[in-house]
Amino acid sequence: MNLIFIILIFLLSCSKESEPINYGTDQCDHCRMTIMDKKFGAEIITKKGKAIKFDAFECMINYLLENKINESDVEKYYCVDYSEPAKLFDAKEMTYLVSPKIKSPMGENISAYSGKETAEGYFKNNGGEIFSWEGIKNKLKDSK
Repeated sequence: MNLIFIILIFLLSCSKESEPINYGTDQCDHCRMTIMDKKFGAEIITKKGKAIKFDAFECMINYLLENKINESDVEKYYCVDYSEPAKLFDAKEMTYLVSPKIKSPMGENISAYSGKETAEGYFKNNGGEIFSWEGIKNKLKDSK
């Protein structure tokens, strides 16, 4: 009976869900800056349930590009919706806008949106270029 209880506790402690970013306290695992701006932020949840936090989407992608984690070890990617500060969404389902009028913490000017219509609205008001998950990853990869 005790063994079952211990296994259950272990399994519950390895959550695959996002972990809230503690703005002003948490540190970016890539650039080591304190995560401050609630309109930005990203997170990787590993298959072991560990949360790896970032102050900007580009830090998360650069972390991957620099092979600090293998993509096969990633359970899920999350990103903050620019229009819904501090709320994390499935990064693969988001739409991304690169616009010089929307300044991100690391200077790539990438903002993320959980709805394509919202991204298109920000595009209409700010200009720039809209990307999917794969498109924005490739853009950052090509700029290296």
